[in-house]
Amino acid sequence: MEKFGPFSGTLERGARADENAPGKWGVTEESMKLGFNGASTMRADLRGDIRAASEAGYDLIEFWAKKMIAYLSSHTLEDVKGLLKKAKVKPLAINSVEFITFNASWEKINTMNLIRRYAKIAETLKCPYVVLVPSPRPQGVSDQEVFTESVAVLREISDKFKGCKVKFAFEFLGFEWCSVSTLEQDFEIVRAVNRSNVGMVLDTFHFYAGGSKIDSIKNVDKEKVFIFHINDAENRPRDQLQDSHRLFPGQGIIPFERLLLR
Repeated sequence: MEKFGPFSGTLERGARADENAPGKWGVTEESMKLGFNGASTMRADLRGDIRAASEAGYDLIEFWAKKMIAYLSSHTLEDVKGLLKKAKVKPLAINSVEFITFNASWEKINTMNLIRRYAKIAETLKCPYVVLVPSPRPQGVSDQEVFTESVAVLREISDKFKGCKVKFAFEFLGFEWCSVSTLEQDFEIVRAVNRSNVGMVLDTFHFYAGGSKIDSIKNVDKEKVFIFHINDAENRPRDQLQDSHRLFPGQGIIPFERLLLR
């Protein structure tokens, strides 16, 4: 699952939320940190992403995992630390371990090994999150079966890596083929998992493409939204939207003011 959209920012909730601001999600400028998502620049490498984030004035960077692995094939984590220090950018997340549910036994072993590898990298870099992505929905599988499987897998991950200083953000994808495609589904799963090291990603493109309801945001525990991806979408039927149809915020159809004031 690769993202080719032109922009996908990342917001990390800070400690100074303005409780008097409009709506449940009202925040001051000082209470949020803006980050650069490496999924926005697939033709750039890790070094280029860090440099771009710094020169553009971002506080944080979300690493695209494949770029990290490519860089580490000829460099060390100390080199990554040096790049971040020079750029004055802090790491937010490693994105992502894909298709973590509905796996055969040998696939689950590979998935857990990959999570372990990324968690160790994240811990070494003092990077707080690793993003996890649900699998495509197998033919004939019901919503209840998706819920049961997702909760079980996330609890297993939570237990296996509870000693790590890393949390896991479960990201729904707003595509018909994905087993978890709406905010409502994702939060229901994360709430049932009920572990402090498991939360979610809210991506505005996937929120819109998957048909999530704006009012559903009111029911989401904001402390469980670990990462907030901000990007827009072209004005076309939702079931036709692909990652290549992402736009800069404000250039497309997504009603950001209504969404952010919930």
